[in-house]
Amino acid sequence: MPIGLLIMKWNERSGVDILHKHPKDIVISDKTLMQIYSTHEYTSEAGLVSMNVGALNIGSYYTGQENGVYVVLLLNLEEDPDLYEDGLADAARLILLNWENNVYKHLVPSIFQRLCVYPSLNEERRIAMIYTDDVKNMIVKKLQSEGSILKSELALWIKDEYKKGFVNLEATILSLVRASIIKIVSVKGTPSETVFLIKDFYITRAPPADLIKDATNRGLPANLVESYKNEIHNFFSTYKNTEEDNIELAKLLLEPPVYETLMLLRQAIVTRDDLEKLQKKGVEDIDDVLKKLWNAKLLVVLQDDAGREYYGLQSDIKVISVFPEWQLNMIREQYTSKLKSNLVLIEYVNTLKEIYEHGYLGEKESKSTKKAKTKPKREVEELNSSK
Repeated sequence: MPIGLLIMKWNERSGVDILHKHPKDIVISDKTLMQIYSTHEYTSEAGLVSMNVGALNIGSYYTGQENGVYVVLLLNLEEDPDLYEDGLADAARLILLNWENNVYKHLVPSIFQRLCVYPSLNEERRIAMIYTDDVKNMIVKKLQSEGSILKSELALWIKDEYKKGFVNLEATILSLVRASIIKIVSVKGTPSETVFLIKDFYITRAPPADLIKDATNRGLPANLVESYKNEIHNFFSTYKNTEEDNIELAKLLLEPPVYETLMLLRQAIVTRDDLEKLQKKGVEDIDDVLKKLWNAKLLVVLQDDAGREYYGLQSDIKVISVFPEWQLNMIREQYTSKLKSNLVLIEYVNTLKEIYEHGYLGEKESKSTKKAKTKPKREVEELNSSK
């Protein structure tokens, strides 16, 4: 479990300047602060450095010379700072986005909370983190529309399109590689490496099917079942999937207290007493969590004749990973129209074929992908024959 988080900058007159720390009572020596600064100076690059100082392991993320901010995570000796690299990069992004008027200081407790659970994040939450990262989301959408792009072209495109501030493109690309969303390949005859989309994903809402089918055995009195089904039906009769809604849903997945509550609500329809027990799992303000779920239209509250309240999911969040089978048609079109180098397209075909044959489709697949398991392989082989 991380011990604390520091935000600091270098001051030419006074040296290391701690701008904010969480919790407030953590103490770190000037010598250690100088060691952190000196290590970053030695590498002279934005990104993570990790070190051991006495009884601490330290992961420090530097945003680069333009901003000059250091986000420092203090860890116990048994914890590996490298496991927090993507989490610290995300923390740095959030801090810089909220730098003006020191707004970031109000976010530090929640940022620290997210960092604490980062190494144990499951796939739906890791994808949610990508979805809420403007630059990563832009890269994925670019590849959804093009399939592949030269790394050098991607760097120029991001520079032109993203005006909000700090971007460590190398760290961003590496994070997407580690998430198995993209693959970086050297293609003969191209001026730089090529970026391929190898896994896609989407976020949507879905009815809580298991709760609907078995509501009484999952905690809801029989006389409230019909009302529960009507609430869900009424919501989905007007529901439309939008980018704005999906981003808000992804943000909720990244809030530990909200996610802990959501996990319980996915299993059962519960009472207030059941929810209060979540305090043992770190949900300290259940009213705040319920308000967020209610405002997001994820929650329905039903009341029996005695006034007892029951809390159930009105809609659930679905994060679905899929093999990008549709890229095969795009490759065909690009080959026919000669929009991209044949060598790049052939390499992309071979990459998709390798990914597919090794069963690397992500932990979740869409039903349409499962039903068409022979089609991608056949089309890949057909396209590859044009080599």
